[in-house]
Amino acid sequence: MREPGETHAGGAAAVPFFRLDGVTKRFGGVIAVEDVVFDLWPGEVHALVGENGAGKSTLMKIVDGLYGPDEGMLEVGGEAVSFSSPREAEAAGIAMIPQELDLFPELSVAENLFVGRKRPRTRWGSLDWEAMQGEARTRLDALGVDLDATSTVKRLSAANQQIVAIARALVGEARAVIMDEPTSSLTEREASQLFGIIEDLTAEGVGVVYISHRLEEVFEISDRITVLRDGHHIETASASDLDVEELVRLMVGRPLHELFTRSASSPGEVALEVRGLTRDGEFEDVSFTLRRGEILGLAGLVGAGRTELAQSVFGIRPADSGEILVGGQEVRVRSPQGAMEKGIFYVPEERRSQGLVLPFSIKNNITLSILEASPGSASCRARSGRPPRGSPKSSRSGGRSSQIPLAGSLAEISRRSSWQRRWPANQGSCCSMSPRGALMSGLSPRSTVSWMTWRRKARPSCSSPRSSKKSSRWPTASW
Repeated sequence: MREPGETHAGGAAAVPFFRLDGVTKRFGGVIAVEDVVFDLWPGEVHALVGENGAGKSTLMKIVDGLYGPDEGMLEVGGEAVSFSSPREAEAAGIAMIPQELDLFPELSVAENLFVGRKRPRTRWGSLDWEAMQGEARTRLDALGVDLDATSTVKRLSAANQQIVAIARALVGEARAVIMDEPTSSLTEREASQLFGIIEDLTAEGVGVVYISHRLEEVFEISDRITVLRDGHHIETASASDLDVEELVRLMVGRPLHELFTRSASSPGEVALEVRGLTRDGEFEDVSFTLRRGEILGLAGLVGAGRTELAQSVFGIRPADSGEILVGGQEVRVRSPQGAMEKGIFYVPEERRSQGLVLPFSIKNNITLSILEASPGSASCRARSGRPPRGSPKSSRSGGRSSQIPLAGSLAEISRRSSWQRRWPANQGSCCSMSPRGALMSGLSPRSTVSWMTWRRKARPSCSSPRSSKKSSRWPTASW
């Protein structure tokens, strides 16, 4: 175990490569990090740990130039600096590899390595593809990996995409590399390969900030560990001076044996049942039951088919055979819309690419599934040419952004429950009510507009028998 400032060669650096001193960052009235101290020395692995929302990613985004600190100071090489963009941080030798990799899937490995950088050109002024590919192979060889520089990134495994991101940082001659949850989608073998690359980087004097929730990895590769809790700096210590129990206590503020408390529960009737579900090449003959008030865990290694199974139940990847029963009744789920109509919702693993629209505000992301019931929602503003209101989702931390897709599912559940209470399908008088009558019945103007939207989609059997003239003014569409 090396002391801060000691390199693999045994030499000592005079100052840390970068240092954060008393840094505070606010988003509106929310304090993300407050009075935090953190530093990184050449040739060390400094782990940054904490619960979701502790401020880990926000703190490192300040180092990377994505955010500016509201208070405090950032020093690089002992001198105070102020970055206004990641490009300025990169020029100073700092590179960040985010949890959701910012690679271009349709471009080749070599093209991704040179995105945002000066690219070699021929004497005629065109791009020198041969030189780019040669430089890419040199960087990949330095990492000890055998990747085709001409391969399209979308065809690479998650581990190889991580390697491409690291190689891109090295093209910029980074001396400090920040890795945010780099093994979240890697197998154990792929993670071991990544650790070997990290060891090679530190041997060359590169400092690595390692953010992870996997504590066994933290103890395996880190020299020092810093703990954040609720945006505050709690402790910085040598990894050899801590154990898992003490580290967890520092992260959550209570002993390990108090972490998991269970209250007595009595699961109700079966809400969802899957029988013999099969999708060729992905999973086979899977059966399970889920009861009301119950949490059912689905475990397995990377590649075992957990995500594919969940997406099949939700209709993204329709199963080839098997049965899905909701409330004891067999249903056919061929699309996500069909699944939601049956009361099945899905919060994706890849929230950035599958669960969120990043330019939209948090409010508009949450209400995406209930646009028809929200006259002031994003779809109406998009048609009118007005931008979405509210703070953009892209300004949220990784821990907080994972809650937004779940909130969207709850919004849709609440909407359906509310409509069923207000306008039951078996009450024909609701469908024959005029807009004025809806207002007179006590509904607010916004609820009345929502009711009108629902009314146009009402079942034909719920139409008014009083006159065809009414139905021509307020047409009723079939489901």
